[in-house]
Amino acid sequence: MTTADDRVLALADELLALQLAAEPLGATLLGLPGHDDRLADASEDADAEQRAAALDIAARAADPEFAADVTAKVVAQQAGAMVDRIDARMVEYTISDIFVGPAASLLTFLPMVVLPDAERGQSYLARLRQVPEHLEQVAERHRAGAAAGRVPVRKLVDSAIAHLDRYLGADLAADPLLAQQLVGDDNGFAAERERVVAEVVRPAFAAYRSMLVDEMVQHGRPDDRPGLCALPGGDEAYAALSRVHTTTDLTPEQLHQTGLDIIANLRDEYAELGTRVFGTADQAEVFQRLITDPALRWRDADELLDHAKAAIARAEEAAPRWFGRLPGQRCKVEPVPAAEAPGGPAAYYMPPSLDGLRPGVYYANTDRAHERDRFVAEVTAFHEAVPGHHFQLTIAMELAELPLLRRLADVNAYVEGWGLYTERLADEMGLYSDDVARFGMLAMDSMRAGRLVVDTGLHAKGWSREQAVDYLRHNTPLSALEIGNEVDRYIAYPGQALSYMVGRLELQRVRAEAAARLGDRFDIRAFHDLVLGGGPLPLKVLDEVVSAWPGV
Repeated sequence: MTTADDRVLALADELLALQLAAEPLGATLLGLPGHDDRLADASEDADAEQRAAALDIAARAADPEFAADVTAKVVAQQAGAMVDRIDARMVEYTISDIFVGPAASLLTFLPMVVLPDAERGQSYLARLRQVPEHLEQVAERHRAGAAAGRVPVRKLVDSAIAHLDRYLGADLAADPLLAQQLVGDDNGFAAERERVVAEVVRPAFAAYRSMLVDEMVQHGRPDDRPGLCALPGGDEAYAALSRVHTTTDLTPEQLHQTGLDIIANLRDEYAELGTRVFGTADQAEVFQRLITDPALRWRDADELLDHAKAAIARAEEAAPRWFGRLPGQRCKVEPVPAAEAPGGPAAYYMPPSLDGLRPGVYYANTDRAHERDRFVAEVTAFHEAVPGHHFQLTIAMELAELPLLRRLADVNAYVEGWGLYTERLADEMGLYSDDVARFGMLAMDSMRAGRLVVDTGLHAKGWSREQAVDYLRHNTPLSALEIGNEVDRYIAYPGQALSYMVGRLELQRVRAEAAARLGDRFDIRAFHDLVLGGGPLPLKVLDEVVSAWPGV
């Protein structure tokens, strides 16, 4: 006879299997076997089947018998999020040069696949041979979206075409899909891979590019209508994506006002730091100094990378005083690959694979390094690497006592909330090298609060791209390069930008409440171990876990 615990674990495994089948490349990057020869089925029929299965799992996880079970709550939220993502129909109108775009996604993530043996090599070849079918499915979804009025943004289509031009215009020998080294005997693998890339993969990308030029450019929305609210059903799609990324039912108006309030409250901190560093409390003058001072730019890519490595090493040394549980591996630092760097974010983190074949990597964008702001380097490294994403994601993977779904759950508000929480935590830990680096902490607070304002402005209030850029230009001390890339990311990836500040505020709230209730018995190391020891949790579930913490 099965117990309630057994049934919940079976539900978690069933949902994880559904998620991995839907995103087989993601399964490979996680180090989970069984999907290495496949790409996602992007067809509408596949979406309908996955949606029905996810709804069924969500309904079973909501059984009152499981009302107190944390895993059941995670299953219900993750299944519901899968439904919300499908209902938002992003594949129809998401065309971009960043990793949420279909072609950019393949070019970003396929080169990260590790080839430890001949079997994986053959699976990689099988996956490459599926690129034409996958891109044709995506093209059909774009066409269906356009026919229904769900059209992409012209500027982002142009960026996607430029990305493909860079890829297709480069020599075959430099193709990132040929970069991985096969471990063991080659047995003709390299030659066959080169042939497949030259004769199958590159023509498929060229055909997709032609479709964008011939069919999508003409439908592209202008810069004054880049938000989801310009599309049929856009308000419902944005509400669904907001639920996915915040795990709350906060309205766009509430999120917008929260961002405005935080931006206003940061003025005092800028004034204090500005007086100390620049001799002025005027925020506009402080911003101007930060944006225009040549001493606050990088000399070159090597200097940028060396500084990131030094900041991470400093954080690793201090971490045992703030965390009882530490990750079992260190974080590598590498530049963002050249093909994706021009339109890519300033930095990002790629977690390690469960099979140990790929380490966790902090990617720093060195493109046009001399234009990038050095004062944000440390805060970005703390957020993305240590004690941010590298700590949280690596530790989660190592929680062998939890079902695998709990260790891998895609809960942006928790994951990005943790990253943003650690930016302020780093100041408590004494990690910032000077007051200029602390400006980076304030700048990122401004950016994440500004994201609440701008994301809701674009997708719920009908803001133009220019309005979004102007708001960030007046309220954050970031360069025009970074602001432009940020706004294009929000346009391409609706709702994701909401997750950071929503999650950070909740982490700060539950920590403050626990500290107030425990008083002298509050142990920051134990609190961090509690938060990291349950895997990624929806915010309501995190609140319940901390509230039930012994002694609270």
